[in-house]
Amino acid sequence: RLFGDRGYAFQPAFLEELTRSFGAPLAPLDFAGDPGGSRVAINRWVEGVTRDCVRDLLAEGTVSSDTRLALVNAVYFLGDWAEPFDTRFTSPRPFWIRGRDAKPVPTMTRTGALRTARTDGAQLVELPYVGGSAVMIIAMPDAPDGLPALEASLDDGRLSRWIAALREERIALALPKVELRPSAAISLVEPLAARGMKLAFDPDHADFTAMAERIRPADRLFISEVVHKAFVRVDEQGTEAAAATAFMMTRAAGPPPKPPRAVNVDRPYLFFIVD
Repeated sequence: RLFGDRGYAFQPAFLEELTRSFGAPLAPLDFAGDPGGSRVAINRWVEGVTRDCVRDLLAEGTVSSDTRLALVNAVYFLGDWAEPFDTRFTSPRPFWIRGRDAKPVPTMTRTGALRTARTDGAQLVELPYVGGSAVMIIAMPDAPDGLPALEASLDDGRLSRWIAALREERIALALPKVELRPSAAISLVEPLAARGMKLAFDPDHADFTAMAERIRPADRLFISEVVHKAFVRVDEQGTEAAAATAFMMTRAAGPPPKPPRAVNVDRPYLFFIVD
């Protein structure tokens, strides 16, 4: 949704493109006269779109009487596991912090065929959601304190290579229940500027004339802040869960199967929700 100051004239072609391509028509707010009320209105919109998972995206002071435009993107994902974990088997297991401190955390377990791989110093596991269009990929470093090195090794093609390496295997998976709810949003200004997006934050040189033409230098648009906030919950039913249960039965015939390989997610790891 695009929130614009009601006293500021934006280019009609820009507004038409937003509506046509993104379904994001302009929502007028009184940034100049009531910045606090405008901030509350934007936060309420985000809370509604994300089912109250992301609250207070914009902190006090983020919106001022000089704010003219806020482009806000919110995404909400609710996915049940294709095969849920049985809550009866969830129990405390140690989770290693910084490779040396163990803390007991509620850990889910299940045994079955999942796509896995061991590559680039990491154990990978893919957990599909109902419908098959989305999956969670877990990347756990082999070293107990290996998360920083694993993060540093990521580049444009690595995740694609990880996905290509996945092969189905029967494993016994132990995965902690997780809820990530940061108390404050993080600023993306410095990371974006470090990657080359500098002019957009420069009030003297930013060029957004295709959005709003202004002759007076004081009226030029520039980006003053970019904030991001995320919420993730992983439990026996899925991610940001709704209730679903499936009982799977397998016929008993032939020789006993090969024991499943144990995959114990017991240290800091990366996860990706992939469409």
